[in-house]
Amino acid sequence: MNTVTPFISSKVIPAGGKWSCRISKGKQLTFTALEDGVNISLLLYNATDLTERYNMPDTLKAQHTSHLTKGHILMSDNGRVLASIIEDSLGWHDTISSYATKKMIDEKYGLTNYQKQRNDWYRSGEENFAIELFRNGLTTRDLVPAVNLFSKVYCDEKGNMHFVPGHAKKGDTVTLRTEMDVVLILSNTPNPFDTSSTYPTAPFELAITDAKPIQEDDSCLNNRPENRRAFENTWDDMLLTKGGTL
Repeated sequence: MNTVTPFISSKVIPAGGKWSCRISKGKQLTFTALEDGVNISLLLYNATDLTERYNMPDTLKAQHTSHLTKGHILMSDNGRVLASIIEDSLGWHDTISSYATKKMIDEKYGLTNYQKQRNDWYRSGEENFAIELFRNGLTTRDLVPAVNLFSKVYCDEKGNMHFVPGHAKKGDTVTLRTEMDVVLILSNTPNPFDTSSTYPTAPFELAITDAKPIQEDDSCLNNRPENRRAFENTWDDMLLTKGGTL
């Protein structure tokens, strides 16, 4: 018998847009590109302890990778799991470019501001993150390297970083499952290494549903021994701080 996953919320974030929310454990977040070339810069924080947040070095080191896809987890600086990637149509999401600064955007696409362009002014990840961090009781001192969903950036043998144009197409999706209560912060702004000479205009949709309970054969749990240890650390912390059953 097929079961329907309960629908909770859906929203479309336009190019240059931003959004943040506290989301509880056990939710499924499905991001869908509504046009070619979308880039979603993403930050995650532990909603019950904002000093714990996504840690890029530990995430990559523990999973022996430089990019993220299905089966990977987003680890915190305390060795716990903030979220897992349970579905992915692309196979590569950028972890090494971080977010675009205002200076980068101004120099690459031209100087704009709200007073002249109104809502058509060019936002940066830096500015969007600063606003959403403040709304959640944080400051720019809490900024960390972001994940760029839907972008592909790789390093060659000389250490040069290369952006792959056309990586994400309209209709591509990636789905995350929250493994603890998190603060999610999103910015629909260009990848710092985007080679386009014009400011991107691609929106994306975020659909939030209840996730199915994690099973013993879960691909994210079993991807590497380090993943299982991170899950166990997360479960132990929940039992100690919240009690009850997982």
